[in-house]
Amino acid sequence: MKIYNYGAINIDHIYQVPHLVKPGETLSSSSYQQVLGGKGANQSIALAKAGAQVLHIGRCNKSDQWAIEQLSQAGVNCDLVEGVDQPSGHAIIQVDQQAENCIVLFGGANQSFDPDDISTALKSAVAGDWLLLQNECSNIADAVNFAAAAQLKIVLNPSPMLSNIDDFPLHKVSLLVVNELELQQLLQRKCDTKEKMVEQVRKAFPDTDVVVTLGAQGAMWINADEQIQVDAYVVEVVDTTAAGDTFLGFLLAAIGRGESKKAALIAGCKASSLAVQRLGASSSIPTADQVAAL
Repeated sequence: MKIYNYGAINIDHIYQVPHLVKPGETLSSSSYQQVLGGKGANQSIALAKAGAQVLHIGRCNKSDQWAIEQLSQAGVNCDLVEGVDQPSGHAIIQVDQQAENCIVLFGGANQSFDPDDISTALKSAVAGDWLLLQNECSNIADAVNFAAAAQLKIVLNPSPMLSNIDDFPLHKVSLLVVNELELQQLLQRKCDTKEKMVEQVRKAFPDTDVVVTLGAQGAMWINADEQIQVDAYVVEVVDTTAAGDTFLGFLLAAIGRGESKKAALIAGCKASSLAVQRLGASSSIPTADQVAAL
């Protein structure tokens, strides 16, 4: 299984703070880190560490070659990653003492792709290959349409949830991976119970597999015929920044190995439970051996 990941490469600036800053407040940080981030980069690293064959499609500023090298060192194929003149995407991340975070994101080079760039990057893909997408790069709807026409399997993690989601051809997506809040935004309604959530997902996405991450309650796989839930692992949480990206990477790698849906959910939950015990984004992603040992 070959996975193309068209995703953001960001430089994350992480500040440990006593609480998330309030309007008009100046707050001192107890620590600072600059690390590789971006949902795309995080998910590519998670996929590679989980043993998947992943080719990353992305861009960053030429001065941030270290970010590309870090992706390569993690096992990601970076033949389709370009160094450009635009500033790299970056994020300002606050993490408080309860491990909650808030993020200010700048798209930068991630927003510089046009539809022709995407089709050129995917020219070597063949029917049956996978395309993984988030919503931090430009022209995601065009990427979905091109991939569907090329008979690629499409995995979409529609984060951040921006207004452009309304224009996405979601019916062409094979696997949709969302958290509870993102699902409510897609459905444009709140689901008070899991039964209502399953009912609404099946109504809105009758031909799509949907994985919903439920935080401390684990994760659920929903399609027209199945409803599979696994529990989360109880751990001491330090930083949740890349938990969802780690979950998705190990979930998709397990699917690629032919494991069951339940086994894939468990792999994702195991990996994310290890990630939240460490500070940072890509630096918190565990190895396959660490996940297997849990």
